[in-house]
Amino acid sequence: MEVQNRYSGRVFIAEIVTFVIALLFLVPFYFLLVNSVKSFGDLLSNAASWPESFHFENYKRAWSITKFPVVFWNSLIVTVISNIGIALISAMAAYRLVRYKSRINQVLFGMFVAAMVIPFQSIMIPLVKVLSGVGLMDSLWGLIICYLGFGAPMAIFLFHGFVKSIPLEIEESAVVDGTSPYGVFWRIVLPLLKPMFVTVIILNALWTWNDYLLPSLVLQNQSLRTIPLATFSFFGQYMKQWDLALPALVLGITPIIIFFLAMQRYIIEGITAGSVKG
Repeated sequence: MEVQNRYSGRVFIAEIVTFVIALLFLVPFYFLLVNSVKSFGDLLSNAASWPESFHFENYKRAWSITKFPVVFWNSLIVTVISNIGIALISAMAAYRLVRYKSRINQVLFGMFVAAMVIPFQSIMIPLVKVLSGVGLMDSLWGLIICYLGFGAPMAIFLFHGFVKSIPLEIEESAVVDGTSPYGVFWRIVLPLLKPMFVTVIILNALWTWNDYLLPSLVLQNQSLRTIPLATFSFFGQYMKQWDLALPALVLGITPIIIFFLAMQRYIIEGITAGSVKG
Protein backbone atom coordinates (compact mmCIF):
# COMPACT_ATOMS: atom_id res chain seq x y z
CA MET A 1 0.00 0.00 0.00
CA GLU A 2 1.43 3.34 -1.03
CA VAL A 3 2.07 5.71 1.84
CA GLN A 4 0.43 9.08 1.27
CA ASN A 5 2.78 12.05 1.34
CA ARG A 6 1.49 14.34 4.09
CA TYR A 7 3.71 17.28 3.11
CA SER A 8 1.27 19.54 1.27
CA GLY A 9 1.20 23.09 0.11
CA ARG A 10 -0.69 24.09 3.23
CA VAL A 11 2.11 22.73 5.41
CA PHE A 12 4.69 24.59 3.31
CA ILE A 13 2.79 27.88 3.70
CA ALA A 14 2.53 27.30 7.46
CA GLU A 15 6.30 26.77 7.64
CA ILE A 16 6.95 29.98 5.70
CA VAL A 17 4.62 31.97 7.97
CA THR A 18 6.28 30.49 11.06
CA PHE A 19 9.72 31.36 9.70
CA VAL A 20 8.67 34.96 8.98
CA ILE A 21 7.18 35.35 12.46
CA ALA A 22 10.40 33.98 13.99
CA LEU A 23 12.43 36.52 12.02
CA LEU A 24 10.18 39.34 13.23
CA PHE A 25 10.79 38.31 16.83
CA LEU A 26 14.55 38.18 16.20
CA VAL A 27 14.73 41.66 14.65
CA PRO A 28 14.99 43.46 18.04
CA PHE A 29 17.92 41.21 18.98
CA TYR A 30 19.64 42.16 15.72
CA PHE A 31 19.30 45.88 16.51
CA LEU A 32 20.45 45.29 20.08
CA LEU A 33 23.58 43.32 19.19
CA VAL A 34 24.58 45.37 16.14
CA ASN A 35 24.15 48.75 17.81
CA SER A 36 25.91 47.66 21.00
CA VAL A 37 29.24 47.69 19.16
CA LYS A 38 28.77 51.00 17.33
CA SER A 39 30.05 54.43 18.27
CA PHE A 40 27.46 56.90 19.51
CA GLY A 41 27.54 58.85 16.24
CA ASP A 42 27.15 55.77 14.02
CA LEU A 43 24.30 54.54 16.18
CA LEU A 44 22.35 57.78 15.79
CA SER A 45 23.06 58.16 12.06
CA ASN A 46 21.78 54.73 11.00
CA ALA A 47 20.66 52.23 13.60
CA ALA A 48 19.85 49.53 11.04
CA SER A 49 23.20 49.48 9.25
CA TRP A 50 26.08 47.09 9.87
CA PRO A 51 28.84 48.67 12.02
CA GLU A 52 31.61 50.39 10.07
CA SER A 53 33.94 49.51 12.94
CA PHE A 54 33.36 47.40 16.03
CA HIS A 55 33.68 49.26 19.34
CA PHE A 56 33.94 46.43 21.85
CA GLU A 57 35.20 48.92 24.40
CA ASN A 58 31.52 49.83 24.85
CA TYR A 59 31.13 46.61 26.80
CA LYS A 60 34.17 47.36 28.94
CA ARG A 61 32.85 50.82 29.80
CA ALA A 62 29.34 49.54 30.50
CA TRP A 63 30.79 46.80 32.72
CA SER A 64 32.76 49.37 34.71
CA ILE A 65 30.09 52.08 34.99
CA THR A 66 27.31 49.72 36.07
CA LYS A 67 29.65 47.82 38.41
CA PHE A 68 28.29 44.73 36.72
CA PRO A 69 29.67 42.09 39.11
CA VAL A 70 27.88 43.83 42.01
CA VAL A 71 24.53 44.32 40.27
CA PHE A 72 24.72 40.81 38.80
CA TRP A 73 25.22 39.36 42.27
CA ASN A 74 22.29 41.38 43.63
CA SER A 75 20.01 40.20 40.81
CA LEU A 76 21.19 36.63 41.28
CA ILE A 77 20.49 36.64 45.03
CA VAL A 78 17.01 38.11 44.58
CA THR A 79 16.11 35.82 41.69
CA VAL A 80 17.36 32.56 43.20
CA ILE A 81 16.03 33.02 46.75
CA SER A 82 12.66 34.46 45.74
CA ASN A 83 12.00 31.82 43.07
CA ILE A 84 12.97 28.86 45.23
CA GLY A 85 10.79 30.31 47.98
CA ILE A 86 7.85 30.86 45.63
CA ALA A 87 8.09 27.30 44.28
CA LEU A 88 8.40 25.58 47.68
CA ILE A 89 5.77 27.63 49.52
CA SER A 90 3.31 27.47 46.63
CA ALA A 91 3.76 23.71 46.21
CA MET A 92 3.04 23.12 49.89
CA ALA A 93 0.08 25.49 49.88
CA ALA A 94 -1.45 23.97 46.74
CA TYR A 95 -1.05 20.44 48.11
CA ARG A 96 -2.86 21.42 51.29
CA LEU A 97 -5.64 23.17 49.37
CA VAL A 98 -6.23 20.16 47.12
CA ARG A 99 -5.89 17.25 49.53
CA TYR A 100 -7.62 18.76 52.56
CA LYS A 101 -10.97 19.82 51.18
CA SER A 102 -12.90 22.35 53.26
CA ARG A 103 -14.87 25.52 52.71
CA ILE A 104 -12.00 27.57 54.16
CA ASN A 105 -9.56 26.09 51.66
CA GLN A 106 -11.97 26.81 48.82
CA VAL A 107 -12.23 30.43 49.94
CA LEU A 108 -8.44 30.70 50.25
CA PHE A 109 -7.93 29.32 46.76
CA GLY A 110 -10.49 31.77 45.41
CA MET A 111 -8.61 34.61 47.10
CA PHE A 112 -5.33 33.49 45.51
CA VAL A 113 -6.99 33.37 42.08
CA ALA A 114 -8.53 36.82 42.64
CA ALA A 115 -5.12 38.21 43.64
CA MET A 116 -3.81 37.35 40.16
CA VAL A 117 -5.96 40.08 38.58
CA ILE A 118 -5.14 42.93 40.99
CA PRO A 119 -3.07 45.58 39.13
CA PHE A 120 0.28 46.20 40.78
CA GLN A 121 -0.08 49.95 40.27
CA SER A 122 -3.09 50.01 42.60
CA ILE A 123 -1.07 48.78 45.58
CA MET A 124 2.28 50.52 45.04
CA ILE A 125 1.73 53.28 47.61
CA PRO A 126 0.34 50.96 50.33
CA LEU A 127 3.21 48.56 49.66
CA VAL A 128 5.83 51.27 50.22
CA LYS A 129 4.11 52.36 53.44
CA VAL A 130 3.99 48.79 54.77
CA LEU A 131 7.64 48.12 53.91
CA SER A 132 8.68 51.37 55.56
CA GLY A 133 6.68 50.52 58.67
CA VAL A 134 8.35 47.13 59.13
CA GLY A 135 11.85 48.35 58.24
CA LEU A 136 12.23 46.46 54.96
CA MET A 137 12.66 49.41 52.61
CA ASP A 138 16.02 49.64 50.84
CA SER A 139 16.72 45.98 51.54
CA LEU A 140 17.19 42.96 49.30
CA TRP A 141 15.22 40.89 51.80
CA GLY A 142 12.34 43.33 51.54
CA LEU A 143 12.41 42.96 47.76
CA ILE A 144 12.54 39.16 48.04
CA ILE A 145 9.52 39.12 50.37
CA CYS A 146 7.59 41.28 47.89
CA TYR A 147 8.37 38.85 45.08
CA LEU A 148 7.22 35.95 47.27
CA GLY A 149 3.89 37.64 47.81
CA PHE A 150 3.33 38.68 44.21
CA GLY A 151 4.53 35.40 42.69
CA ALA A 152 2.66 32.99 44.98
CA PRO A 153 -0.91 33.35 43.54
CA MET A 154 0.00 32.27 40.00
CA ALA A 155 2.31 29.53 41.27
CA ILE A 156 -0.38 28.14 43.60
CA PHE A 157 -2.85 28.17 40.71
CA LEU A 158 -0.44 26.14 38.54
CA PHE A 159 0.49 23.69 41.31
CA HIS A 160 -3.20 23.29 42.23
CA GLY A 161 -3.99 21.87 38.80
CA PHE A 162 -0.89 19.67 38.83
CA VAL A 163 -1.57 18.13 42.24
CA LYS A 164 -5.00 17.06 41.00
CA SER A 165 -3.31 14.92 38.34
CA ILE A 166 -1.40 12.89 40.96
CA PRO A 167 -3.29 9.68 41.86
CA LEU A 168 -4.38 9.72 45.48
CA GLU A 169 -3.69 5.97 45.72
CA ILE A 170 0.06 6.63 45.66
CA GLU A 171 -0.17 8.73 48.81
CA GLU A 172 -2.52 6.28 50.51
CA SER A 173 -0.06 3.45 49.88
CA ALA A 174 2.73 5.49 51.45
CA VAL A 175 0.56 6.19 54.52
CA VAL A 176 -0.18 2.46 54.87
CA ASP A 177 3.57 1.80 54.81
CA GLY A 178 3.98 4.15 57.77
CA THR A 179 5.01 7.39 56.06
CA SER A 180 4.10 10.55 57.97
CA PRO A 181 2.03 13.31 56.30
CA TYR A 182 5.18 15.41 55.90
CA GLY A 183 7.02 12.41 54.48
CA VAL A 184 4.25 11.87 51.94
CA PHE A 185 4.72 15.38 50.60
CA TRP A 186 8.52 15.52 50.62
CA ARG A 187 9.20 11.94 49.50
CA ILE A 188 6.25 11.19 47.23
CA VAL A 189 4.48 14.33 46.04
CA LEU A 190 7.34 16.82 45.63
CA PRO A 191 9.39 14.59 43.27
CA LEU A 192 6.26 14.16 41.13
CA LEU A 193 5.87 17.93 41.02
CA LYS A 194 9.28 18.40 39.40
CA PRO A 195 8.00 19.45 35.91
CA MET A 196 5.69 22.11 37.38
CA PHE A 197 8.31 23.08 39.98
CA VAL A 198 10.82 23.86 37.24
CA THR A 199 8.15 25.62 35.16
CA VAL A 200 7.24 27.94 38.04
CA ILE A 201 10.91 28.75 38.64
CA ILE A 202 11.51 29.52 34.95
CA LEU A 203 8.47 31.77 34.56
CA ASN A 204 9.15 33.70 37.75
CA ALA A 205 12.90 33.91 37.07
CA LEU A 206 12.22 35.70 33.78
CA TRP A 207 10.01 38.15 35.66
CA THR A 208 12.22 38.85 38.68
CA TRP A 209 15.44 39.10 36.67
CA ASN A 210 14.02 41.66 34.22
CA ASP A 211 11.73 43.57 36.60
CA TYR A 212 12.39 47.28 37.00
CA LEU A 213 9.31 48.75 38.70
CA LEU A 214 9.37 46.89 42.03
CA PRO A 215 13.14 47.28 42.65
CA SER A 216 12.86 50.99 41.79
CA LEU A 217 10.27 51.37 44.56
CA VAL A 218 12.09 49.34 47.21
CA LEU A 219 15.80 50.01 46.60
CA GLN A 220 17.52 53.39 46.88
CA ASN A 221 21.05 52.37 47.89
CA GLN A 222 23.36 52.30 44.85
CA SER A 223 25.15 49.21 46.16
CA LEU A 224 21.87 47.25 46.16
CA ARG A 225 20.88 48.00 42.57
CA THR A 226 19.78 45.15 40.32
CA ILE A 227 20.69 44.93 36.63
CA PRO A 228 17.57 46.76 35.32
CA LEU A 229 18.18 49.65 37.75
CA ALA A 230 21.84 49.89 36.75
CA THR A 231 20.94 49.88 33.05
CA PHE A 232 18.36 52.62 33.52
CA SER A 233 21.09 54.93 34.87
CA PHE A 234 22.18 55.52 31.25
CA PHE A 235 18.87 57.24 30.48
CA GLY A 236 18.89 60.74 31.94
CA GLN A 237 16.53 63.68 31.52
CA TYR A 238 18.62 65.36 28.84
CA MET A 239 20.92 62.59 27.62
CA LYS A 240 20.50 58.98 26.62
CA GLN A 241 23.76 57.05 26.40
CA TRP A 242 22.67 54.41 23.91
CA ASP A 243 26.23 53.33 23.16
CA LEU A 244 26.55 52.21 26.81
CA ALA A 245 22.95 51.25 27.54
CA LEU A 246 22.79 48.66 24.74
CA PRO A 247 25.94 46.76 25.83
CA ALA A 248 24.59 46.83 29.40
CA LEU A 249 21.33 45.34 28.13
CA VAL A 250 23.23 42.58 26.33
CA LEU A 251 25.20 41.79 29.49
CA GLY A 252 21.99 41.77 31.52
CA ILE A 253 19.85 39.53 29.32
CA THR A 254 22.55 37.01 28.38
CA PRO A 255 22.43 34.98 31.65
CA ILE A 256 18.64 34.71 31.69
CA ILE A 257 18.49 33.78 27.99
CA ILE A 258 21.00 30.98 28.57
CA PHE A 259 18.98 29.80 31.57
CA PHE A 260 15.71 29.91 29.61
CA LEU A 261 17.10 28.03 26.60
CA ALA A 262 18.51 25.34 28.87
CA MET A 263 15.24 24.86 30.77
CA GLN A 264 12.49 25.75 28.27
CA ARG A 265 11.45 22.15 27.57
CA TYR A 266 10.06 21.90 31.09
CA ILE A 267 7.56 24.72 30.49
CA ILE A 268 5.30 22.87 28.04
CA GLU A 269 5.82 19.61 29.90
CA GLY A 270 4.77 21.14 33.19
CA ILE A 271 1.78 23.11 31.95
CA THR A 272 0.32 20.27 29.86
CA ALA A 273 0.78 17.81 32.71
CA GLY A 274 -0.93 20.19 35.10
CA SER A 275 -3.93 20.50 32.80
CA VAL A 276 -4.70 16.79 32.68
CA LYS A 277 -7.26 17.21 35.42
CA GLY A 278 -8.97 20.26 36.72
